[in-house]
Amino acid sequence: MSSSASKPALKKSEDIKVFISHRDSKCDECGEQLGRKAWITLEEGKGALCLACADLDDLIFLPTGDAALTRRARKHSVLSAVVLKFSKARGRYERQGLLVEEKALDEAEAECMADADARARRADRQRDRQADLDRHYVEEFAKRVRELFPGCPSEREVQIAEHACRKYSGRIGRSAAAKSFDEAAVLLAVTAHVRHRETNYDELLAKEWDRLEARAQIRHHVDEVLRSWQRG
Repeated sequence: MSSSASKPALKKSEDIKVFISHRDSKCDECGEQLGRKAWITLEEGKGALCLACADLDDLIFLPTGDAALTRRARKHSVLSAVVLKFSKARGRYERQGLLVEEKALDEAEAECMADADARARRADRQRDRQADLDRHYVEEFAKRVRELFPGCPSEREVQIAEHACRKYSGRIGRSAAAKSFDEAAVLLAVTAHVRHRETNYDELLAKEWDRLEARAQIRHHVDEVLRSWQRG
């Protein structure tokens, strides 16, 4: 038998559990008295082990509270362990956080900071978009969309109006007809929305379909959606 075959199977890191003891504990391998609230892991045939004996003492504790950070740290950490503590009030063990590799936590924190920057930029763009809208006009345009298409999904009329009525955009909602809430102009705005949101039109364009051929391909689907929205 080869030496590799004689080795015990490695325990998957996702299976490792570390318990915060609620009574006096002792490591059954090194004999260290750990006292109350010790962090131990239970290993079959060896009993309770301190983190040093379980080779988990190099890991960093990441408490619960930030789901994105926890998920990413777990993904980057080759070795990790779930930390559990018994709740007398609830009569069960509850998750306190994760033990993860320090390098993995550093990578996860860097990713989350990048996300925070992205969210800040997105918020700036949203403020710019809102400043570029005539709110009263958008509200009236949205109301007209809802009148003509009572069956359109909730809040879609606002999305359609905001997209169509952007200042300086050259979009449908900026035309003279649209400003008088002409039915044909509103129909054009709703049709454009349906084309992009309810069909694979954008995918066809990405595959370098001719625009008119792509529209012909999805026209039946667009008409069906429009009819259903008109019926309410």
